[in-house]
Amino acid sequence: MTGPESEGTQVRRAVCPGSFDPITNGHLDIIARASRLYDEVYVAVMINKAKKGLFEIEERIDLIRQVTAEYENVRVEAFHGLLVDFCKERDIPAIVKGLRAVSDFDYELQMAQMNNGLTGVETLFVPTNPTYSFLSSSLVKEVATWGGDVSHLVPPAVFEALAQRLGKD
Repeated sequence: MTGPESEGTQVRRAVCPGSFDPITNGHLDIIARASRLYDEVYVAVMINKAKKGLFEIEERIDLIRQVTAEYENVRVEAFHGLLVDFCKERDIPAIVKGLRAVSDFDYELQMAQMNNGLTGVETLFVPTNPTYSFLSSSLVKEVATWGGDVSHLVPPAVFEALAQRLGKD
């Protein structure tokens, strides 16, 4: 074995969770930054059977894999249930979350405290690049549905998939 584990040090793992319907440049920025800080970064794509997304889970995973291909330490997987269980199964001690505004903090703090209380998993908050402070998947979908140009808000592969899905190509 080679790498950090063979030298007696533990591999530093983190997870970036979300629905990623679709992944945006804001998400990608957080994943890229996490990939520079951790040896392995899991992108956990949340399955919520009660919610119908624009893209199916496998489509989201495929798009995320395409746009994160340059980061050799990023892995993309689906999950359902508690994020802390996903973390426990993969020996992931840290969750990395981007914060766009103060309004995100209230909810994310509660989740971080609950996750830590359940299993000891820590949550690290990363301030979003100001360029993406307003950006959300929901907003991208809404603007794209009405014919607005979102090409600067999502990676090219995602823009192409959005155009195809919404019949705007």
